[in-house]
Amino acid sequence: MSKKDNGASLILAYLNEKNRPYSAQDVFCNLQKQHGLGKTAVVKAMEVLALEGKIKEKTYGKQKIYFADQAQFKDVNDADLKAMDCQISELSAEAQSFTQSCRQLEAELKELNSSLTTEEMVSEIQQLKSECCGQRTRLEKIKSATNHVTPEEKEKVYKERTIYVKEWKKRKRLASDMMNAILEGYPKSKKEFLEEAGVETDEDYKVVVPST
Repeated sequence: MSKKDNGASLILAYLNEKNRPYSAQDVFCNLQKQHGLGKTAVVKAMEVLALEGKIKEKTYGKQKIYFADQAQFKDVNDADLKAMDCQISELSAEAQSFTQSCRQLEAELKELNSSLTTEEMVSEIQQLKSECCGQRTRLEKIKSATNHVTPEEKEKVYKERTIYVKEWKKRKRLASDMMNAILEGYPKSKKEFLEEAGVETDEDYKVVVPST
């Protein structure tokens, strides 16, 4: 395409190939990315082509529509039109079938990409076998141990824990009530009182009383 041509031959070939009406903006959008045509050049080229009679121009309000000169195309009879319609239907069905096949293949590809490779599967099996072996060894050690805790001993420990937790909560509540009573007549803050009295709280050591 020469500079003097300014894209006119390309536009003419495009309109003849598509054989449908376009505005200058449509042609610019369709050809600009691939061929780098400027909008001003496209508008000018289409106006020149229309003046030369190579394409046809129609004005609808403020918009101009351009299309190929239909005189250059041979007449099509009804039989040919029906044959074209049949061909279009066949091609549409074929395109739909290809689209469905592509979607199925894409789904299979996605599933395969998310699956482990043979090497990864072998490595994972070996790792799992090693973990199972370690768990078996640990289980045998636990079974062979002589210091098992009986259910009675376990129950006793839980009961004692419950008693100690309740006592802990009771004493914490009593201490809190005493401090609050003292602080009612104390001229300084609670923090200063605790520092002067040398009292260390559970919160100082981030200790939380168990729920039970």
